[in-house]
Amino acid sequence: MMDKSEVINLRSGVSTVGIIGAGTMGIGIAQVAATAGCEVFLFDTDQEQTEKSIRGLRATFEKLVSKSKITESEADEIMERIRPVVSLKDFSDADLIIEAIVENRDVKKKIFSELEDYVSEKCIISSNTSSISITSLSADLKNPERFIGIHFFNPAPLMPLVEIIPGLLTRGGLAEEIYALMKDWKKVPVIAKDIPGFIVNRIARPFYGEALRIVEENIAKSEQVDDAMKTLGNFRMGPFELMDLIGIDVNFSVTKTVYADYFFDPKYKPSLLQQRMSEAKLHGRKTGRGFYSYAENAEKPTPEKDEKLYEQIFMRIISMLINEAVEAKRLGLANDADIELAIQKGVNYPKGLLAWGEQIGFDKISETLQQLYDEYQEERYRQSPLMRKLIKN
Repeated sequence: MMDKSEVINLRSGVSTVGIIGAGTMGIGIAQVAATAGCEVFLFDTDQEQTEKSIRGLRATFEKLVSKSKITESEADEIMERIRPVVSLKDFSDADLIIEAIVENRDVKKKIFSELEDYVSEKCIISSNTSSISITSLSADLKNPERFIGIHFFNPAPLMPLVEIIPGLLTRGGLAEEIYALMKDWKKVPVIAKDIPGFIVNRIARPFYGEALRIVEENIAKSEQVDDAMKTLGNFRMGPFELMDLIGIDVNFSVTKTVYADYFFDPKYKPSLLQQRMSEAKLHGRKTGRGFYSYAENAEKPTPEKDEKLYEQIFMRIISMLINEAVEAKRLGLANDADIELAIQKGVNYPKGLLAWGEQIGFDKISETLQQLYDEYQEERYRQSPLMRKLIKN
């Protein structure tokens, strides 16, 4: 007798999934797919990494079992569905491939080109890229029609949002098929246009970029910026805490990609501070030190409270974020509901940015942006043409 997950997989047409990359994201996606009842083949060029990730997942399940979040038999069943493989040739029976390797266009394209020789014609090939053009990744494939972006957020088992990105060459209807599959996998999918950063990583760039600028200019310290955004904006994590969690190197790589792909638009200009942190391999939690120390018994610095400064920090960052959301609305990157949903479910913002603009007042947001533009004389602070139209008379 088939269980519920098997019925779901038959309905979606995907029962076997190949994952390329056994890092944090790869093993997380493997867990999601296996939990949904799929057979998962996990490949990484570094077999030790695969083994390490499998051990880590087993340890995670042991903790969940001890907390009665999942039964031991359920954990065993999920683990049994995840099978490490040693070659791309082992993906011959896969219905869907999800690539989750380094954020490098050339490396990804090489993998996809080789993969086409081994998978069936009906197999869907996808990338978990967070910022690289789906069209560019598929352009050289023999069958680009079956290629699509499926972007999970880290940690994949916990973060509900999945951005689905069809490229210019993706066949009609495939995005809707993947949308249904992600629903089956208990995710919150949104369909986005194939633009740099898609929805979330485009709109969210100022959360990091303006925070970094504020610190670079000695206006405030990182702990003050984080405290301001948490206390005034009710964000779960401040920008520097979040960069440490994501990985400063990863966050910097995404920023560079978005900046270059928008033809070096100053709105997305990377930070020299972040570059130096990346060069020093101070990547955050995963290296034990980033903007904060994660050594044993390390304590975070206590922020020096300053009400006027905190208001300045909050309004600068939130105005830039709302401006990006308004511009995304103007350009039709997604519908309003999906823009709001993506930000709340993808990066855990306490509310949608368009609604936040309404609450604060688009006139006040516009005024803040104009003040920044007057001070810096940079195109970085230009307003979306839609902003003033949203101001209520």
